[in-house]
Amino acid sequence: MPLAALLAAIPDHAEDVRRSLAAVLADSPLTDQQLWGTALACAVAAREPAVTAVFATEAERRLAPAAVAAAKSAAAVMAMNNVYYRAKHQLGPDYDGLPARLSMRVTARPGVDRADFELWALAVSAIAGCEVCLRNHDGKLRAAGVEVATAHEALRVAAAVHAAAVVLGAERATRESPGLPPIG
Repeated sequence: MPLAALLAAIPDHAEDVRRSLAAVLADSPLTDQQLWGTALACAVAAREPAVTAVFATEAERRLAPAAVAAAKSAAAVMAMNNVYYRAKHQLGPDYDGLPARLSMRVTARPGVDRADFELWALAVSAIAGCEVCLRNHDGKLRAAGVEVATAHEALRVAAAVHAAAVVLGAERATRESPGLPPIG
């Protein structure tokens, strides 16, 4: 499905989501690598197959293979880290000194500009709601000289991609389960 078809598939009750997604993708101050890497990482994190497929196709058209792989890697490693660090934070100080012992090699050598990888990790962490990871990646971005406006734009992309995935996932679920009454 092309991006235009994905936008058209967003139902009228979610018109704000459709407009927001179209706007963040069409009029972005981010570089192409930042924008499409963020969109792909967030689509993977949002776990809606149709949305992931669209953004994977778009990213493959617009980015170098190393950037596509790095965006997917950011989503993968943050899927693990967001759960772990969010849980440690919520459980409190008894867990503070315990080592993660989780493999995170990709964070040392992501295959793209480290600031872009951190931007993608920030956006995915916003979807997962991990305060520890958000603060960590925001700090790394600031230390690298990335402006708050750039990080803010990645958060806008994360919000719009995630919302589209939620809406389209719900539409798919109601079509695939016609015998069940809608919730709500």
